[in-house]
Amino acid sequence: MARNIVSHHMQGKNIVITGAAKGLGRATATMLAEAGAGVGILDINGEGARAAADAIAARGGKAIAIVGDITTRDSAHELFGQAVEAFGRVDGLVNNAGIYPRLPIMEISDDDWNASFAVNVRGLYHMMVAAIAHMRTFREGRIVNIASIDAFKAHPKNSHYAAMKAAVVSLTKTFGLEAAPLGILVNGVAPGGPISTETAQNMGFLPSVLAETPIGWIAQPEDIAEVTMFAVSGRNRYMVGETVIVSGGYYIP
Repeated sequence: MARNIVSHHMQGKNIVITGAAKGLGRATATMLAEAGAGVGILDINGEGARAAADAIAARGGKAIAIVGDITTRDSAHELFGQAVEAFGRVDGLVNNAGIYPRLPIMEISDDDWNASFAVNVRGLYHMMVAAIAHMRTFREGRIVNIASIDAFKAHPKNSHYAAMKAAVVSLTKTFGLEAAPLGILVNGVAPGGPISTETAQNMGFLPSVLAETPIGWIAQPEDIAEVTMFAVSGRNRYMVGETVIVSGGYYIP
């Protein structure tokens, strides 16, 4: 029932999702398309982006693949411009693109720091600036930044990733204040706990995280996508600069 209510508010909207070739991004794009939105699947993985867009189109949805690198200003703005050119108007942005490096805290190199910052923070920033510059012309829009439970809970094996996601939470607050007077609501979703993505499965940490999760089962990407879809929809009318933790009780502030 909840999805049906939100779906009504997605009909005719156009949403750009970064990092949407697979995993949580693809699940979010698919769910938004099923709810009636046009989706721009933005990813540096061209083959994956096109496959995701084709799969949505095959089920009657509206999707385009946008291929490129968001880590520089010019590229990010040009890629967002491709979505505007294709759709005419973009109503929402889901900043999902990210890299998830895991290294002992004493062994993080300059290159590791730079790579994590470029995608997880700088690219997200450039996409928000591009989106707000467009949305402010019609004084309406929604932006959702995908953070992580790691922004709140210490994990010494991925501390530079956690630091980047803490920066995402901070940027979400600041852009929330900047954009709300323009009719643009900026918020975040921080997934955590055991989520059955390809990355989590390959890294092999789901069983240990599940053991610490009170709800007692492993989430699917769609469980997180449901929350993201609400935040990027017109049903979200009063959230500003807030990051919602979705972790099955793995972390409760």
